[in-house]
Amino acid sequence: MPAKPRVLVIGGGFAALETAFLLRMRHHDDIDIRLVSDRDQFLFRPNSIYVPFGADPDGLLVDLNKPLRRRHIEFERGRVAEVDPDSRLVTLEDGERFGYDKLVIATGADTNAGEIPGLAEHGATIWTTDSMLEVRRRFEQVRDRARAGERQSVLFLVPPNNKCSGPLYEIVFMLETWLRRNDARDLVDITWSTYEHGFIQAFGPRLNDLVTEEFADRGIDGNLEEVATEVTAEEVRYADGGSRRFDHLIAFPPYVSAVRYPGLDSDDRGFVTTDLGTRLAAGRDDVYVPGDAGDFPIKQAFLAFLQADAVANHIDAELRGAEFDQPFDSVSMCIMEMFDKATFAQVPVEQTGDPDQPVRVRPGANGDYKVGTSPAWRLGKKMLGFSVPMRFSAGEPFHAGKAWQAMDVGIRAMSSMLAD
Repeated sequence: MPAKPRVLVIGGGFAALETAFLLRMRHHDDIDIRLVSDRDQFLFRPNSIYVPFGADPDGLLVDLNKPLRRRHIEFERGRVAEVDPDSRLVTLEDGERFGYDKLVIATGADTNAGEIPGLAEHGATIWTTDSMLEVRRRFEQVRDRARAGERQSVLFLVPPNNKCSGPLYEIVFMLETWLRRNDARDLVDITWSTYEHGFIQAFGPRLNDLVTEEFADRGIDGNLEEVATEVTAEEVRYADGGSRRFDHLIAFPPYVSAVRYPGLDSDDRGFVTTDLGTRLAAGRDDVYVPGDAGDFPIKQAFLAFLQADAVANHIDAELRGAEFDQPFDSVSMCIMEMFDKATFAQVPVEQTGDPDQPVRVRPGANGDYKVGTSPAWRLGKKMLGFSVPMRFSAGEPFHAGKAWQAMDVGIRAMSSMLAD
């Protein structure tokens, strides 16, 4: 690599910012870092689950201009028109070009409601803050009509090609708690319908058992292996010929890549094919794809942090001429909000190569596979919702430094007492 290598980061989400800030923390001014993003604000998407229940979407945003300037990271606001990995050039839509020695593609994922005919027209979806505001409108309507004595039915739908629908599971539990607290639960029928073979399929049997029990306790009708093929104004239709009616449909649409890169090997949904440990794009030694833009099936913030770490570690090893010995280790960690309590899960997963069930809990995970439910875990959720934006607003990586070490100690202590 050159004496002062040029690292170009595309994206403005978890993986992009974590990579850029971590490289700057480790190497100070020894490398040039430029970040290209079509927006100058970071959205803390995990907390968008609170928007349907009254949270202000603007409270989820972090302005990026100040922290990027503070860390001497050049910022270019614009959309990428082309990535030419052979020439090591990135071209923006306005024609401006940037060369690089190392390229980090972290443009994330998007959703495509259009894959299920009628879903976009007749259902409310979760992904953007605007779509979450529409969910809020519908929930308020359900509450008000139930209070007025009118029975309402809310159907939650996970269609095929969504391999990680955790936020929708949070919202269904939050809705049930919210309706009880608003004296509107008795006249609302809540139904869950998913194509999965098990609830939160990616995270294994213990999460499936937990959700099954919670659904039973809360009077939520949970249904597995229902493959949605069409949505009308009043019902969801399935591949087996069955259907389910609704007054309101809330869905998490199929994932697709937010940006497609014709010059790189990708799967049929646009996710770039990568080496698991390094996050290098297939066949390339200078293009990394951490986070949701890559082909790792689970799209999740914590895994994006771990992948960004692996990218920074690999670049760091090359700069020092050292052996790369800190690859991406796919151990998911999440906290599932329910309003009256929360569930913590630490899940070591591995890829299977089976498109129907692309990840599974690692055989022999034993004590590393942890699940626990308690009202105390809501505090952990709030701490994460505060600390990540705070760190990014200061131009610091989240998953590094003394702040993360202190939080990691706290999470480990809580998990030892409240999860097993």
